[in-house]
Amino acid sequence: QVQLVESGGGLVQAGGSLRLSCAGSGRTFSSYGMGWFRQAPGKERAFVAAINWSGATTYYADSVKGRFTISRDNAKNTVYLQMNSLKPEDTAVYYCAATAGRGSYYYTFSYVYWGQGTQVTVSS
Repeated sequence: QVQLVESGGGLVQAGGSLRLSCAGSGRTFSSYGMGWFRQAPGKERAFVAAINWSGATTYYADSVKGRFTISRDNAKNTVYLQMNSLKPEDTAVYYCAATAGRGSYYYTFSYVYWGQGTQVTVSS
């Protein structure tokens, strides 16, 4: 069992930066791949970024590539999402999730544990 808690969301102007954190509980946190997804009002939850258990491999949605960076610190049971050059279309609730690695990192059904989400609002 892994519990995930996101933090770091807020209101920022376009062009600004935020860093989201996702703190995980449990001794097995480092064995899970981790992902970030986001959901805007009226839209489906969408893939943003993912990282494998060791941090050696990362994946990004085309819409955030070059602007967002995912990383993890297994000693702290934490995964991060550094978001730069934010745009109004990045506004959404951001969720972190844990996957045992069965299936693609890009799809929600591959993830078994989810956090409650943190709101990110980018003003124009």
